[in-house]
Amino acid sequence: MAYWVKILYERKEYVVNFERVHAFCYELNGRVTFWLPDSAIPIVINPHSNLEDYQKILDYLECVTGLELDHAHWVKIYYDKNEYVINLNCISSFCHEPNGRITFWLPDGTIPIIINPVSNPESYEKVVKYVKKATGYSLS
Repeated sequence: MAYWVKILYERKEYVVNFERVHAFCYELNGRVTFWLPDSAIPIVINPHSNLEDYQKILDYLECVTGLELDHAHWVKIYYDKNEYVINLNCISSFCHEPNGRITFWLPDGTIPIIINPVSNPESYEKVVKYVKKATGYSLS
């Protein structure tokens, strides 16, 4: 089922199916970034200048992160001083390095997420468990 939302960004109106958006990023300053489906175009929503659209995003994320869905596995991952909410089912590849780090790339974007087991053990464990459950392969 589609979850269409109208967003105003840079004096343009976008109608976006949030079920096709696979990653959101909360920044320390309160902004939320997401990438349009099938492109690498970021949409950055600031709560101070666009509270209505900001609230739409928060409402959607609250809804999907609280549910277990067959087609989605939403997790919160802390990386580079930001909080990412990512649907891991939409990640196409994971790279496990000899030093233990795991790298994957956000869908519809070019941003790599690099998770270190020492500095970010909680997020690291979420990804390791997901990979094992989804693929049957162990990252070790």
